Amino acid sequence: MKPFYACNSLEHAVSRRHFLTGSAAGLGALGFADMIRASGEIERRNKRVLVIYLAGGVSQLETWDPKPGTNTGGPFQAIPTNVTGVHICELLPHTARHMHRLALIRGINTNMDDHGGGAYIMMTGRRRNPGESYPHLGAVMSKLLGDENNPLPGYIHITPGSGNGGFNRGDAAFLGPRYASVTLPDGNPPANLSRPNTLSELADAQRNDLRERLNNRFMQTRRSADTEAYTTSYDQAAQVMQRRSIFDLSREPAHLRERYGNHDFGRHCLLARRLLENGVTFAKVSHSNYDTHHENFDFHIEQLGEFDRTFATLLDDLAQRGMLESTLVVVMSEFGRTPTINRNLGRDHWSRAWSIAAAGSGIQGGAVVGRTNDNGTAVVDRQVNGGHLFHTYFRALGLNPTRNHYAGGRPIPMADPQASAISEILS
Repeated sequence: MKPFYACNSLEHAVSRRHFLTGSAAGLGALGFADMIRASGEIERRNKRVLVIYLAGGVSQLETWDPKPGTNTGGPFQAIPTNVTGVHICELLPHTARHMHRLALIRGINTNMDDHGGGAYIMMTGRRRNPGESYPHLGAVMSKLLGDENNPLPGYIHITPGSGNGGFNRGDAAFLGPRYASVTLPDGNPPANLSRPNTLSELADAQRNDLRERLNNRFMQTRRSADTEAYTTSYDQAAQVMQRRSIFDLSREPAHLRERYGNHDFGRHCLLARRLLENGVTFAKVSHSNYDTHHENFDFHIEQLGEFDRTFATLLDDLAQRGMLESTLVVVMSEFGRTPTINRNLGRDHWSRAWSIAAAGSGIQGGAVVGRTNDNGTAVVDRQVNGGHLFHTYFRALGLNPTRNHYAGGRPIPMADPQASAISEILS
C-alpha cells in the first residue's frame, strides 16, 4: 500500500572467564588491578548496538502502549505477553512471545513534533540549538566501543529504497569523520567493491601507495576536516572491499532467510546481524514509513506485519548465537502518534506521551517503566526525555555518561548533565 502523507561469521567475543584463565601467561607481569582493568576493557570492546528505527513515527497505541476500549484506542485489542501483567497491541503477536527479553519505556516526553527535530533528539539525546552540533549515538558508540583494527566502518545505516548512500561525516560532529556513518541504501553494499579485471593487484597496490604519499604530503601543510573526511572515506571503502563477502546473504541458510522474511526489512535485519557479528559496532536499520496522517490503522497492519515476525526472528537469532547479551537493541522513532484520531482515520505527530522498546546488553527483560493516563494523552508516572534515554544506553553498555568529549580542548558532556539513566530497566 502506498501511503499519502499530509506532512510530505563467528562472533568476536572474549569472555571474562576466558580472559582470566587462557590469558594468564600474558598477564603474569600485571598487577591484579591492572588485570581487572584490562578484563573490563575487553568486555567493553565486545559490546555493540542495533537500532531499529521506525521512521515517520510509529504509533505507541498500536504497539507498546495500547488503550483498547477508550475514545483514543482505535480498533485493536491488547494481548498478553509471556510476562505476566504486561500487554501490548495485538498487531505484535510474535514480539509478545519475547517480552521476557524486552523492556518498555512508556513515559517519553520529548516535546518535539517536527520530524527532523525529533530525530535529532533521539539520535543525540539533546535538542537542536543554533551553533551547536552533537554527534549521533552511532558515532559516539563507534568511538567508545569500536575496535580500531577492524577494517569495517564502526557505524552503518541500512536504509530502505535506493536513495543516496555513502559517507555521512555530519553525524559525527566534532568527533571527526572517522566515526561518521556509512549509509547502505536498500541494504546494498557500496558500489564497485571488486577490483576491475583490467587492473592487476600489483598496479592497484602501486596506485594506492602513490595516493597515500600524495595525501600525506598535502596534509602536512593543508590539513582540514575535508581532507580528513576524504582520506577516511577512501580508506574505509578499501577496507570494506576486503570483506565484501559479509554483504552476501546467500551465505545464510535458506530457512533462516525465510524466517527473517522475503522483504526488504527482513533482508536488512539479517544483514545488520551479519555486520554486527563481523565487528561493526553500531548498525541502524530504518523501516519506513509510519507517518500515518491518513488511514493509520490499515498502514500499521501492513507495516507491523513486516516488523513483528522479523523482529522476533532477529531477537531469537541474536540470542541463539550468544550475541544478545552483548548487543543493545533499541526500537525507536522520532516521536509517537496522537491519541486523537483525525477525520482521515489517521494519527498525527505526538511527542508528549509515547514509548520505545529495548533489549539485550544491560537491559532487564520484562521491565516496564512509565505510565500514561487512560486515553494516552499525557505521562502520569516516570516521565523521561531524550537525555534520560542517552544516559540509559550508556549505562546498559557499561559506559559512564557523565564523562566528557573534548573538542579543541573544550569539555563537552557525553550526555545531557541535566538527565540520568532509567535505572528501572537496567539489569
